[in-house]
Order: sequence, then structure tokens, then C-alpha cells
Amino acid sequence: HEREHDREISELVARHEEELEKLRAELKEEQRHLLDELQQQMAATHEAEHEQAQLQAQTLHSLELEALRLTLNNMHTSQLELTQANLRKEKETALVELREMLNDKRAQEVAILQSRHQLEREKVREQWLREKEDL
Repeated sequence: HEREHDREISELVARHEEELEKLRAELKEEQRHLLDELQQQMAATHEAEHEQAQLQAQTLHSLELEALRLTLNNMHTSQLELTQANLRKEKETALVELREMLNDKRAQEVAILQSRHQLEREKVREQWLREKEDL
């Protein structure tokens, strides 16, 4: 019974690790996708600003465009930081939920194993009493 119990616990741990790895991979893929999208947006914005700066001969206008670019860059940086924080929170929430689910499942399995063990003990005791009575 102990070996079976240990095997079941090992299987639960393996499943838990597999599910955690799957969640990590999904979160990394989503984060990579968001980063690519932000980089594309930043590149498009940068190119548009660059073209405008080349068309404008006046120094003052070029400085205004640079200020706009910096503002957009700051906004994108803030957006990226916010996205990363949200992803981190979602990951933590998902991990907590998964841990709770696995703990509940483990508790149920432990209860089932304890019940089985109790039944086995009762059977052995009844058999022992019958044998004792027969003797």
C-alpha cells in the first residue's frame, strides 16, 4: 500500500510539474507575442517620426518630433511594464489555483487510500477472528 501510495503521489507530482511547465510555456508565448507586437508598434512609430524629421528642415520642429518619440517610447515602456505585471499576476493566480486544485485532489486521494486501508484492516481482522474461532 505504501508503494502504491508513493507511486500515486509521484504521479501527482509529475502531473503537477507538467501542468506548471505547460502554463509557463503558454505565458512565455503570450509575453513574446505581446513584446513582438509592441516592438512592431514602436518600429512603425519610430519610422514615421524619422520620415517627418527628414522632411522638416527647421530645428525646432525636429526637436518637437524627438519629444513626441520619447513620449511614445515612455508610453510603450509603461505599457510593457504593465503587461508584464499583469502576466505575472495571472501566472501567480493560475499557479495558486493549480496548487489548490492539486492539493484538493491529493486530499481526496489520501482519503480514498485511508478508506481502502481501513477496509483492508477490517477484512484482515475479520479473517483473523474467523481463523481464531475455527482454531
